[in-house]
Amino acid sequence: MKNNIYLNFPVVITQEEGCYVAFSPSIPGCHSQADTYEEAQKNIREAIELCLEVAEEDSAYRDRIDYGTDNKPRMISVSNISIARPNFV
Repeated sequence: MKNNIYLNFPVVITQEEGCYVAFSPSIPGCHSQADTYEEAQKNIREAIELCLEVAEEDSAYRDRIDYGTDNKPRMISVSNISIARPNFV
């Protein structure tokens, strides 16, 4: 039986002007977009896989990727911060 080892890449998904934009801050240039959140998740997974294919051939690009070599999931927290509304808004 094959022992699979997984890499964990943080992903940020935001909603902007009617679409969802996704990127992985660990992989330069790795981003995607979609009409739904679920589709954005699928698309960024595919984008990560494509970036890793490029990294296999391009050592300079490969060296710029943060693989999280400790193989522990890293959490990026996203939250809302309440600020008093300025008069000009």
